[in-house]
Amino acid sequence: MLDPKLLRQDLDTVAAALAKRHVTLDFDVWRSLEQKRRSLQMEAERLQAERNSGSKRFGQAKRAGENTDALAAEMAQVNADLVAAEQALAAVQSEWQALALSVPNLPHDTVPEGKGEDDNVEVRRWGKVPELAFAAQDHVALGEQHGWLDFETAAKLSGARFSIMRGPIARLHRALAQFMLNLHTSEHGYEEAYTPYLVQASALQGTGQLPKFEEDLFKIAREGEADLYLIPTAEVSLTNIVAGEILDAKQLPLKFVAHTPCFRSEAGASGRDTRGMIRQHQFDKVEMV
Repeated sequence: MLDPKLLRQDLDTVAAALAKRHVTLDFDVWRSLEQKRRSLQMEAERLQAERNSGSKRFGQAKRAGENTDALAAEMAQVNADLVAAEQALAAVQSEWQALALSVPNLPHDTVPEGKGEDDNVEVRRWGKVPELAFAAQDHVALGEQHGWLDFETAAKLSGARFSIMRGPIARLHRALAQFMLNLHTSEHGYEEAYTPYLVQASALQGTGQLPKFEEDLFKIAREGEADLYLIPTAEVSLTNIVAGEILDAKQLPLKFVAHTPCFRSEAGASGRDTRGMIRQHQFDKVEMV
C-alpha cells in the first residue's frame, strides 16, 4: 500500500503518476472518505475528552456527597455516542484502507509514457544473439523427444497447466535449484531459509498479492480458523519474516534465499502462453529477498 500520508495530503501527485499507467483516480470518492474520516475522528476525540471530563466531575460530585443521577445519565449518553462514533470511524477507515490497497504502485519518474510494450525504451543490451547453424527448437519439442517432459500425463493427473519431468530433465531441475542455493549462500552472502508453503491472508496483503490478485491464488478455506493460501512465490514468506517489526539498522541488510514450489491459478490467462512450461499452476523457484 502507498504511504497513507501521500494519499491523504497529495492526491494530485498520486493521480499524475498513475495517469502514466493509464489508471484514473476517483478524486471525489477519496476526498469524501477523507472528509468523513476527519469529521468522525474529531467527533470521537471530542466525546473522549467529554467522557474524561465527565468522569472527573462525577468523582468530585460523589466525594462531595452530591446527587449524581443527572450526571450519570449524561455520561451514559456520552458513552453511547462515543461508541457509535468509534464504530462509524472504524467502518470508514476500513473502507479507506480497502480502497488504498487497490491503488497500484507509482512508476518511477524515468518510466516512459506509452500504451504498450512498443513504447518501451531499450536501456542497454548485454551479449550477442548467437547465429545458429540449425533450426532452433523450443523446450517442448526438445523435452518431448525422449518423453522426459510430459504434459499429457500431467494433464491426466491434474488437468491443464501442469507438467511431469522425468530422467535427465528431472535431475537438471533439481541440480539447478541446488546450484543457485549454493551460489547465493556461499558467494553472495544470502542466508538459506525453508519457509511454509501455506500462509494467511495478512502475509499476502503485506506483499501486495491481496486484495488485487486474489483470483490468481489457490485458497484453502477452513471452518473456524483463518483461511490459508498456497504461496505464489517464496517472496511472500521471506518478506513477512520481518512483518510488523522495526529493525535496528545494525541488523541490515537481511538477505534470504529459498527454494520452494510456487502455486498460481493463472486466472484470466486462458489462451495465453499455453504451450510448454509457461503460466503453470505449479513450478519451482529459487527466490532472493
